[in-house]
Amino acid sequence: MPQLPDRPDLAQLRRQARELHRAAAGGDAAAQWRVRQVSEKTTLSTAQLAIAREYGFPSWPKLKDEVLRAERRGVPADGDRQGAPDFLTADADELIDGQYADRPQLRPILDAVLALLPAFGPATVQARKTIVSLVSPRRTFAVVRATTKDRVDLGLRLDGAEPGGRLQSAKGIGGGGATVRIALRRPEDVDDEARGLIMRAYEENTAPAPPRRPARRPGAVAGTMTVVIEGSELPGRSCGPEPDGPGHENVHVALGGRSEDRISLTMSNKPGMAIEPVPGDAPAARWEMPVTVRRDDDGFDFAGPYVRGVRDDRHLGLIWGDLASDGTLQVFRGAKLRLVDVDPGLIEQALQPCTTLVARIRLTDARGNPICARVHPPYLTWSAAAD
Repeated sequence: MPQLPDRPDLAQLRRQARELHRAAAGGDAAAQWRVRQVSEKTTLSTAQLAIAREYGFPSWPKLKDEVLRAERRGVPADGDRQGAPDFLTADADELIDGQYADRPQLRPILDAVLALLPAFGPATVQARKTIVSLVSPRRTFAVVRATTKDRVDLGLRLDGAEPGGRLQSAKGIGGGGATVRIALRRPEDVDDEARGLIMRAYEENTAPAPPRRPARRPGAVAGTMTVVIEGSELPGRSCGPEPDGPGHENVHVALGGRSEDRISLTMSNKPGMAIEPVPGDAPAARWEMPVTVRRDDDGFDFAGPYVRGVRDDRHLGLIWGDLASDGTLQVFRGAKLRLVDVDPGLIEQALQPCTTLVARIRLTDARGNPICARVHPPYLTWSAAAD
């Protein structure tokens, strides 16, 4: 029977249990024999129990308690950590064990990501039940999630990065402010390109934040204009899936905003209201709303309960979602109609009495799916029309 080292290391013991679990799950006869000394099941818990029994302890918690007592007595836990990162705390290590307990073949992918951190600079690893966050001295710059049984998603906080190539939408990652993600299916996917992107995320989120600009004083109100959105060529009630996601049924489109007197739906996965929803197979859609127009040194600005975005991205938003049986809308994408892109001459006309600013939008994209993101001509045209 092996003896517990004079300087026990809980992280090392956990690593032994993970390696035993992986080997047994992979068919290694010797590893399977060791696990079956305590159970017919091949799980991380039974591998931990096998390790504990081999060191003469009746259970894993008893072994863990003994190691923690040794640490409290001042015994240094400086044994051979086989490259384990110093920033991975015992609590984080235990939570990560739970994340990968039913998918041990994916743990080497996370380990390959964590192995990069010492070269970047100061960083810490924080773990929750389903996600691992990589944190620079300033804020979280990446998150790692075992999303499926054969894929780990690496979410990166990269300002200005758009999906394309290996970079995919960060939808589904959750937390950490990730803007894009990379799908990793084996440790070799953590290659030079991935390392470069992780380094870029670290550097962007370690640098001091730019100084805040003084608050802009609102311009003088020039008037209120009526905006009408006329939607045509709707895509239908169903559409193809998002990347690595489910398809969509009972699709509806609605206007985003705030209103107490218009028909609206609650969104189950986002704050706000989906106003005047229209079925995806309707022949047409129409929404009308007031927009306050202000004028300052930089030109026109826009405000009101239906206007979204910062000063240089003021827009009206359409929301696509699946209408659930409980009457809520499960949002899966949205479309921007940017007021800041409208010709100022049209705004001047729309401010005149009995004149309306009309946005005509084709609601199906070139692939036959609901139009989304920032909408450009020829899918969107603006005009001023007399009432």
